[in-house]
Amino acid sequence: MRWLLGWFGALFGLLLVGVVLAGVGLWALYAHYAADLPEHAQLATYEPPIASRIYAADGRFLAEYAREQRVFVPIDAIPQRVKDAFIAAEDQNYHRHFGVDPQGVLGAAIDNVERWRDDRRPRGASTITQQVAKNFLLTNELSFERKIKEAFLAMKLERTLGKERILELYLNEIYLGARAYGVAAAAQNYFSKALDELTLAETAFLAGLPQAPSLYDPEDNPEGAIVRRRYVLERMRADGYIDDAAYAQADAEPIELRARSRDEVAVGDYFAEEVRRRMAEEYGAVDLYEAGFAVRTTLDNELQAFADEALRNGLFAYDRQYGFRGAVVQVEIGDDWRTALTRARKPGRLGGSWHYAIVRGTEGGDAQIGLDDGREGVLRADDLAWARPRDGNGRLGPAPRAAGDILAEGDVIIVSEVEEGRFGLRHVPRVSGAVVALDPNTGRVLALSGGFSFGTSQFNRATQALRQPGSAFKPFVYLSALEYGYTPQTVIDDAPISLSQGPGLPLWEPQNYSGQYYGPAAMRVGLERSRNLMTVRLAQNVGMANVMELAERFGIERGLTPYLAASLGSNEVDLLSLTSAYGAFANGGREVRPHVIDRIQDRYGQTIVTNEPRACRACTDVAYAPGQLPPVIVDQREQLADPRHTYQITSMLQGVIQRGTGVRAAELGRPLAGKTGTTNDSKDAWFIGFSPDLVIGVYVGFDQPRSLGRRATGSSVALPIWIEVMEHALDGVPARPFAVPPGLKLMLVGSGKGRILEAFVAGTEPGSGYAFAGGYASQRSGTDTPSVNRGASVGVSAGGLY
Repeated sequence: MRWLLGWFGALFGLLLVGVVLAGVGLWALYAHYAADLPEHAQLATYEPPIASRIYAADGRFLAEYAREQRVFVPIDAIPQRVKDAFIAAEDQNYHRHFGVDPQGVLGAAIDNVERWRDDRRPRGASTITQQVAKNFLLTNELSFERKIKEAFLAMKLERTLGKERILELYLNEIYLGARAYGVAAAAQNYFSKALDELTLAETAFLAGLPQAPSLYDPEDNPEGAIVRRRYVLERMRADGYIDDAAYAQADAEPIELRARSRDEVAVGDYFAEEVRRRMAEEYGAVDLYEAGFAVRTTLDNELQAFADEALRNGLFAYDRQYGFRGAVVQVEIGDDWRTALTRARKPGRLGGSWHYAIVRGTEGGDAQIGLDDGREGVLRADDLAWARPRDGNGRLGPAPRAAGDILAEGDVIIVSEVEEGRFGLRHVPRVSGAVVALDPNTGRVLALSGGFSFGTSQFNRATQALRQPGSAFKPFVYLSALEYGYTPQTVIDDAPISLSQGPGLPLWEPQNYSGQYYGPAAMRVGLERSRNLMTVRLAQNVGMANVMELAERFGIERGLTPYLAASLGSNEVDLLSLTSAYGAFANGGREVRPHVIDRIQDRYGQTIVTNEPRACRACTDVAYAPGQLPPVIVDQREQLADPRHTYQITSMLQGVIQRGTGVRAAELGRPLAGKTGTTNDSKDAWFIGFSPDLVIGVYVGFDQPRSLGRRATGSSVALPIWIEVMEHALDGVPARPFAVPPGLKLMLVGSGKGRILEAFVAGTEPGSGYAFAGGYASQRSGTDTPSVNRGASVGVSAGGLY
């Protein structure tokens, strides 16, 4: 017995010595590596880089900007089932260990002996805490030294951060494939769901991904994804997180990935890019891609879709006169046309009624096609008469008699649905253009289309293209004349004029678009009919300095010169600026500050920016008494011009649509006003028009300026696009007349069918004894001052025609 006690004593002594030596060894290891351990205190306040997300005005997702797709979710907002699933799959002893799991290490060591014998990959034993230490503070280097540092750091993190913070860091940082970092981003990317919307099966699938996201991708390895999900469900059942019934139901559920439906997503590529550009200018690229802004924009998704569609239709309608430009690309169909079409290289997203299609055959004269949405249809031969092919020298060939004359099996083409199951052939036009729609009362940009397709060209012709506005500039000349003391009925002579351009230069002799002269006429006729000679005479009398000052007031500043040729629109302007300037006509002369962002929130949901030009200090006070009047909204926008004068201009621009160059828009049967614009050689075509609550601008031209054709004008090229957008925008909206400000007198003038209701500033109407004395009437300040710069230099001949 005594010898047995001695043996146990010796054994205990050896164990004690072993423990002491192990402790000394651990202390020695710690002492060796402690000095080199990275500082971990910053993890207590660590904020991971988060994607900035952009939303339309109605809250639909528009775009995301990030270096890594991540949505940070506080630990308290992560559903318990999500936490349970990841703990069961990755670290079942998480709530019991101290950063390192000895039981897990021992189990992994035993298991790895068998794996080594079977030539399989060894199983790791890293805890969630160790993974956080490695991902945040260390490298992915495979070495004994890194594992030692990882273990020591994990123990320190447990003492300083606590379990909840460590789990929060892990669940928001872990890479789960599909470009998603963190569980919230993965839930969106795989299933288009928030975390609290995930089923048990979907949660288990995500929890199985950290080990090898690409290996368990359900698209590439559906069987492997099912097996891995089953492992997670088994672990959850073994650890008591779910019962047998929940396990069976989840295990039977297929893995169905789900992209966002079209109803959940707003589409506006050029609009989103404009938001990105402005955010980057204001906050810098680093914050834009990492600070987690939530940006609510002004985008009206429905109106944006109308604008995109109308622009595509209008550009193609112009371009089709030059024949068919051929297929997008030619591919081998093989056994599956849908796969061939999906993999074909295409120039960019279309949308609306436009689709990519592949020619499946050309039997019987027609073309049998398959569409990018999976449908099948027909291109009929009698719809292809316009599609004349071009030869090697660019000459148009004969009209095709059958689809096979211009198309072949495997051609990837663009089509537009003209009726159910029947499609029209389209192509990417060479001409470009842009559409802008905004609210003149708030400056909110509701739609912005910068070209045919963002995939084809990211150059935004609505904000980046500087072009001559041509006759679309004329309203500012006429408004300056009204401030100078003219009335809409002041008679201006439409007759030849010769002006000196300076010593040694020939005389400048501007012409009307028609080349004819029409004699004396009321000033409004000069604007309605876009008479160049009347406009030049008016600018000469008013003084170009006054015209320039007024244009600058309205935000048109670039390229303005004191030369008379500038009265015909020889300066440069972008579409958004010109459309905004017209907005001041619609709202009674108030400044319009166009903006694409309504509100910006930081990652914590705090609003840091709002865009509202009208102040309402009492709007946040909800303690209203019964019968109390609503709070007064203070309009802080600058008054750019007298409301009486802007109404007169609006009335004259209504005449453009009722009787003048924009008469095609009269078919809408609404109170509308607007102006065409065409530059020399028809290089640029414009139409800017408005209702009381909506301004829409359209520009059409080539990126490398050249003529659109001898007969191309703002009326023939840009106006049809404007009509299509405005018609959709006003559908279902009650008609409303333009508001008449105080201080005007409306009188019938003219005779017969030419009789109209004219607006006069009180005291200038016929019969009042008003006699125009040629003074500059500054109605904004309430004083009359003499005109300056009565004679203006001519300058180079450029600018508006029609």
